[in-house]
Amino acid sequence: MPRIGDPAPDFTAVTTTGTIHFSEFAMDNWVVMFSHPADFTPVCTTEMSAFALEEEWFRQRNTKLIGLSIDSVHSHLAWVNNVREKTGVYMQFPIIADLDMSVSKLYGMLHPGESETAAVRAVFFIDPEGKIRLMMYYPMNVGRNMDEVKRALIALQTSDEKKCAMPVDWRPGDKAIVPPPKTLEQMDARIANTEYEKVDFYLAKKSI
Repeated sequence: MPRIGDPAPDFTAVTTTGTIHFSEFAMDNWVVMFSHPADFTPVCTTEMSAFALEEEWFRQRNTKLIGLSIDSVHSHLAWVNNVREKTGVYMQFPIIADLDMSVSKLYGMLHPGESETAAVRAVFFIDPEGKIRLMMYYPMNVGRNMDEVKRALIALQTSDEKKCAMPVDWRPGDKAIVPPPKTLEQMDARIANTEYEKVDFYLAKKSI
């Protein structure tokens, strides 16, 4: 089961947009990969539709979307078309047909206490270097929070760009946390600094 900081496992899979080699698909992009338990189910339909509606938002942030469930590509295609016909929402991002559960097992999406034959609602954030940066897991009966998925992606991308950390509930426009000092000299410099918002030398924030 992969962990935060691990290289994202590579794989080849059949999807609704054709066969993909994940490392090629992901190259030089952020990727948000998410699993759902099954096609033609109500919670999954709301979730996958939400990703489809936000696909352009993710694209503008150099991020590709890719879904997965343990269903055939024929089931995926029928479901995608059904949702388009009923709601007008078109899931154009690839959805992996993981009938043999190989990708689900590779990424730890099968949790036997929940189900041995359906993937839980997992979300993996993978950076342009191919490293897993964040993981989320939800049970089958609770849908994901799309606002938090988007917030987390922005926080990751901003912290990389600005070399800082993000406090609880951080959103764009909020101050970020300055990395703590690692030497006495840095500590004294931090104490003397008047530009930061400081609780103490180890907890200081700055505008970014």
